Amino acid sequence: MSPQTETKASVGFKAGVKDYKLNYYTPDYATKDTDILAAFRV
Repeated sequence: MSPQTETKASVGFKAGVKDYKLNYYTPDYATKDTDILAAFRV
């Protein structure tokens, strides 16, 4: 699960996280993606 999430987070970051989250994930999942992206930014 972790590798897939990381890959999707990277792709989402490049393609536009907001659009990616709205199209592919529910609000609950979007929160998790944001957490992962925040960790990547740091």
